[in-house]
Amino acid sequence: MRQLWPSKQTWGYILALAGCWALAMIAGWTAIANRIDNYAYDWMFQLFPPQSSPPQSVILAIDDATYDAIGGVTGYRTALAEALDHLAPAGPQAVAVDLVLADAGEPAKNAGLEAAMRRTPNLVLAAEETDGRWIEPLRDFRQFAAAIGHDKADDQSPDGVTRVIPLERRAANQRYWALALEAFRLSRGEKILESPEDLQIGSETIPARRAKDQNRPLRVLYVENISRLSLKSALDNPALLSAVRGKTVFIGVTSLSATRDRVMTPVGEMAGPEVQAQVFETLARGRFLTDASDLSVLALCAAIAIAAGLVFGLLAGWPAYMSGAALLVAAHAAPLLMFQQGLVLPYFAPFATAWLAMSGAASYQHFVVRRELRQSQREKSRYQQTLQWVTHEMRTPLTAIQGSSELIGRYNLSEEKRKEIAQMINAESKRLARMIQTFLDMERLSDGQLDLRRETFPARDVVATCADRLKPLAERKNIRVSVDPEIKGELTGDRELVEYAVYNLMTNAVKYSPPDTEISIASQIEKEQLRLSVKDQGIGMDSKELKNIFQKFYRTKRAEASGEKGTGIGLSIVEQIVHHHGGKIEVTSEVGKGSCFTVVLPVHSRAARLPAVSV
Repeated sequence: MRQLWPSKQTWGYILALAGCWALAMIAGWTAIANRIDNYAYDWMFQLFPPQSSPPQSVILAIDDATYDAIGGVTGYRTALAEALDHLAPAGPQAVAVDLVLADAGEPAKNAGLEAAMRRTPNLVLAAEETDGRWIEPLRDFRQFAAAIGHDKADDQSPDGVTRVIPLERRAANQRYWALALEAFRLSRGEKILESPEDLQIGSETIPARRAKDQNRPLRVLYVENISRLSLKSALDNPALLSAVRGKTVFIGVTSLSATRDRVMTPVGEMAGPEVQAQVFETLARGRFLTDASDLSVLALCAAIAIAAGLVFGLLAGWPAYMSGAALLVAAHAAPLLMFQQGLVLPYFAPFATAWLAMSGAASYQHFVVRRELRQSQREKSRYQQTLQWVTHEMRTPLTAIQGSSELIGRYNLSEEKRKEIAQMINAESKRLARMIQTFLDMERLSDGQLDLRRETFPARDVVATCADRLKPLAERKNIRVSVDPEIKGELTGDRELVEYAVYNLMTNAVKYSPPDTEISIASQIEKEQLRLSVKDQGIGMDSKELKNIFQKFYRTKRAEASGEKGTGIGLSIVEQIVHHHGGKIEVTSEVGKGSCFTVVLPVHSRAARLPAVSV
């Protein structure tokens, strides 16, 4: 049946990508990420400045020349009154005064200014919010204003650059719209209709969402073609004011001698009235930059992480890395492309997601592939070991069967001899069948799929069976096999596997012992453990060789020089069998004097209390 639920490896891959995405999102909310986003915004703003259009506002500036001519701050109201008197006949759409006329002043000057204000239609005066309270124009001036707007031009950004201005400010239970916004709606002769998402002035929708602080931020599209006229020049030559007909006029201080209050913007330093005029022009053009919602940013970054996962999940090698590079380019280019469409995407979060997800996906797949490669190599090695084990262990019975069958077919043997050979063929066939079964069991044991049989059998019988099978091999080399007649204890486990382990130790003792020597098999019970030892008088091993003899395919130099055939896997299989029966193997050896292999296994009284071993 097809598996519908993802594998653990797939879940691990998904969790790794999700972790990269979450880390990128968390990093995107840090101060350094915000700074990077702002720098990227300024770079894009300079790369793709707003399209120019005929300006709809004029700045009537109290510059250095004007400031000196009117005698400083004390001359503001007289100069302002004279300017308003000259502006009224010129026919501006609206006049916004970016001066907070809150101090008492001189009665004569105030009276002249009040008279000028009375004759000025669509007049907007400025209020200033300081420490949670409003500083407003004098009541005598407010009565002639069509609207009062706040003059806050700095959005208090962390790096001091004004990219956004608040269209709305609240303090002391009083709300004022921005000076430029009031001037705009008066110039259009409309009211401000508000909703949580935007503002509506006539047919124009302003994307100014009510934020947590309820200040409705608006990104200002700064341009360089706003008209500016010195107030001194206008007073000296009133004909210059004909340029303001049908436009909105912003009157304010730009002189550095009068005030050092400057606002830094993406295009340079500006005075407060200039920023208000820039806000007005942004509103008048009707083209805005809007910030992408948090949800859309999260979705975009999630899509980038998913794409990175698919790239390295479905592709490999150069195609994967080339596709990954394309994804990185797309992540870096996405904010730029969206900026051209009027949407401001944070720069840090997408590129951080792309880099982290790509690195995480590539690293995960790299290690997974390496693990699969190692597993494949292990499988290949085990397959080779299996073939070598088969050829090594099954050659003897096959040779005996083949030779015996040839004898029967080639020679005219007596009935008794034929019967003897037939019995030997039958015995070797059964032995071969047991070897095949043992081979299959060892394969399953190596794969961890074999449940060991839990039968109880005397250790004496295992040793006797192995000794009988060993006798012909020992007789050919005139080696005497001495078996302890007092082998006691019962073992619990898989008899055939234990028998294979003991027989392997015995055959090794015969193979690597010179003729006319002795092999002794002894045992003793010690602490509910059977210690069954096979001792020979063979070639022996040094301490360095003893450390490696249970490694697969390892053969000592003396074993290879002896001329005896072998694969070096027999002892590794023996160790594995003994280990899975809850035992261990001890080895002592001395070069030229022989070796002693001792199998330590729990006897029945202890093994019965052990749980069934499943490997």
